[in-house]
Amino acid sequence: MSSTIKPIDEAQVLDAVVWAIKAEAPLDIVSTGSKRDLGRPFQAEHTLDLSGLSGVNFYEPEELVLSAKPATPVSQIEGLLAAKKQMLAFEPMNLGPIFGQPADRGTIGGVFACNLSGPRRIKAGAARDHLLGFNAVSGRGDPFKSGGRVVKNVTGYDLSKLITGSFGTLAVMTELTFKVLPAPEKTYTVLVAGLDDATATAAMSRAMNSAHEVAGAAHLPADIAVASVVPYVNDAGCAITALRLEGFGPSVEQRCRELREELAGFGSLEELHSRNSAVFWHEVRDATYLAEPLNRVIWRLSVPPASGHAVVAMLSRDLDVHAFYDWSGGLIWLSLPPTRGADALAVRSAIAGFGGHATLVRAPANVRASVPVFQPQTGPMAALSGRVKDSFDPKRVLNPGRMRAGL
Repeated sequence: MSSTIKPIDEAQVLDAVVWAIKAEAPLDIVSTGSKRDLGRPFQAEHTLDLSGLSGVNFYEPEELVLSAKPATPVSQIEGLLAAKKQMLAFEPMNLGPIFGQPADRGTIGGVFACNLSGPRRIKAGAARDHLLGFNAVSGRGDPFKSGGRVVKNVTGYDLSKLITGSFGTLAVMTELTFKVLPAPEKTYTVLVAGLDDATATAAMSRAMNSAHEVAGAAHLPADIAVASVVPYVNDAGCAITALRLEGFGPSVEQRCRELREELAGFGSLEELHSRNSAVFWHEVRDATYLAEPLNRVIWRLSVPPASGHAVVAMLSRDLDVHAFYDWSGGLIWLSLPPTRGADALAVRSAIAGFGGHATLVRAPANVRASVPVFQPQTGPMAALSGRVKDSFDPKRVLNPGRMRAGL
């Protein structure tokens, strides 16, 4: 008989996991369920619903640190930070649009469990770089904690790096402590119009290697740029290459002028200021350009920045590709028509010569069950992943098979 277990504190989480171990009953670990379609589908008769573990434990703006329970909405945390002119610097992605769900359903536990990071990753680092510590219950039925409330607190294994991105397959987090940063006073975005993908890659590389402290670099081909709700981008009718500058007002204005001078040879230039700039980068962060139609497959490719345009060109020879670039070309969001195998062989063959990895973000459950959702691991890496899983969850009771079959 299926059941849902809804704990309200760490002690009850521990009781639930201990019961699952004794009963050898795998648990589907969820909160709001906003990321349920991300990863491999798996069957578990019992659900561990963490939605009762919500709320901010403490927030110390002067120390740039915040602690919250896993089901705390990201929107609540961002609102709290905005009141103090602070932010989550890694810009956690909101998956709602591409899964056809309401926006802002994501939780802070899900953000770190999936290591969701947005355009500022190239400057501020990934989500895992901002997790200072956590409390959790392992698949052995042991409560444990790692890290603390300051950056320089790691002794022994840095479990925060390990747990972030593990999709709930190693432990159930019950409290997370992470660093926050001051929000920029002003944000400008320099737009270069009409560049092809290869030239846009060169422009982004020039900007990233300059002294102007670029905090975001993206390229939207023409078919993607027209989907933007930002007025200038929407009306341009051509490809758009975007470079974000942020910080104190006078500094941003000066760096913006200098960057425009440096990029003048690439084409016509425009600027987005505060509000339009924020809307534009939210679109890039959440891949909203690819949200419709919902039946198309979405891949997320991480490749060397200089190679991104070559990967897309290779795939475009035989496939109906819609794609755009983030992380200065190193992150490709790719939309393909629905097919039985999600064109997995073609996608992974395209990146094989350049290095990197491909993640199947959106596809029907039967496709995600038959195609490796995450990049297949080599023998030694797969063996290491198995040993890590054995160490944390030997009975395979925590989200079994969510990342890879057999794990």
